[in-house]
Amino acid sequence: MKHSVASASALRRFAAQHLGPAFPMRRGSLTARLVKCSRPGCPCKERPDARHGPYFSLTRSVDGRTHSRLIPQDLAEVVRRQSQDGRAFRDAVELHWIECERLADEQLKASSAGSGTGAEKGGSARRSRRKLRERSARS
Repeated sequence: MKHSVASASALRRFAAQHLGPAFPMRRGSLTARLVKCSRPGCPCKERPDARHGPYFSLTRSVDGRTHSRLIPQDLAEVVRRQSQDGRAFRDAVELHWIECERLADEQLKASSAGSGTGAEKGGSARRSRRKLRERSARS
């Protein structure tokens, strides 16, 4: 919301109008880990198949920092689906941005072609200082 002066409720209304109703999705990725413990004599140290877990964590970046959250095993599939939906939404928004910017570029090209003014920078021809001095000396 930092890029807009509109209130949060106005932004929610705008999003609902243009993107449709909100539905459960999330940013980040879900990972499963099998861990070794530190108990003496536990077989998890020697045998990978005896490790503890799986323990699930949802990881995402917020303001350049990594945030992780443990997820109960019975909710892991729900969170995985929400994360996949979030990635699909982000990809769809990115494709939409690309199309919007292409249309905006076309609009600029059409406006500059119709007005007859060259939008390209050209500037005036640069003259050498020696020639300018010679010309002023003759006058």
